[in-house]
Amino acid sequence: METKEYQFNGFVMNGFLMLFVNLAVLALSAYFIISSIILLDASNGHAGGWMLGGSCLLLLVNIIMWCGFLMLEPNEARVTTWFGKYSGTFSRTGFYWICPFYTAKKVSLRARNLDAEPIKVNDKVGNPVMIGLVLVWKLKDTYKALFEIDSQTMAATPNSIGSDTKGLMNALENFVKVQSDAALRQVAGQYAYDDEGPSNLPPKGAANEPTLRDGGDEINQQLEQKLDERLALAGIEVVEARINYLAYAPEIAAVMLRRQQASAIITAREKIVEGAVSMVKMALDKLSNEDIVELDDDKKAAMVSNLLVVLCGDDSAQPVVNAGTLNH
Repeated sequence: METKEYQFNGFVMNGFLMLFVNLAVLALSAYFIISSIILLDASNGHAGGWMLGGSCLLLLVNIIMWCGFLMLEPNEARVTTWFGKYSGTFSRTGFYWICPFYTAKKVSLRARNLDAEPIKVNDKVGNPVMIGLVLVWKLKDTYKALFEIDSQTMAATPNSIGSDTKGLMNALENFVKVQSDAALRQVAGQYAYDDEGPSNLPPKGAANEPTLRDGGDEINQQLEQKLDERLALAGIEVVEARINYLAYAPEIAAVMLRRQQASAIITAREKIVEGAVSMVKMALDKLSNEDIVELDDDKKAAMVSNLLVVLCGDDSAQPVVNAGTLNH
């Protein structure tokens, strides 16, 4: 979205120079007030009255001038308005003075963290999962932050929004929380939590499709994109967004744990069987090639069966010595 922010181009004066001018005017107005009082006591009422009136007016102007000082730290800004009309964003670091009739609302441009509480969502296949995110964000467009969304009345003390930077930023943080919740639900609904089949097989009809558990950078990029789209309205830039919590919802966690355990057992058994078959083949080939013993088909089948039981079994084998059945 096109930015509507621009730099403040009104009259700006060095704050320390204006401080000296204000002190001088204050001293001058005090001198004139004292002098007018002396003239009034000297029965020169006409001159004393005019001088007293002018001195009070000068003092009033001096008081108004004191309201124009601005002091900004790095990564802070003031959004200025002239009787309700946006007049630019003042972001120069230091001590300055501008016309006191400008309304200057202070905002922070520093990066802020949001550690969102895990929420319950349904993944692509309908499983309820708990998912949370951590978000780093900062203000990029101060105009949108103050005037495109109702951040000022959302603050805790809207009447003091010019000085209550914390209240304004908390209001923006509430906006970020709501939008990040919506973006997280949208992204989580596009992916399955995990593969449906064993870990070494792709889910049916979803070959190479990323999941929430192993999607990694792709999931985080999708999340950042959705957040950028939603937060651009408020002039907020997403620095980084990552999923920091992912688990099945409590009501199905036990069932899914058993499914994962069964899947792991199946995978382990496949490896064991694969290794056992390789070892049996090697043993038969060794016996045949070195003419150690001659086995017919029945004896080979019995030997294969016994070796597979020994190699694939969970318990230790109890050997039985047979000295008479393997003769030529």
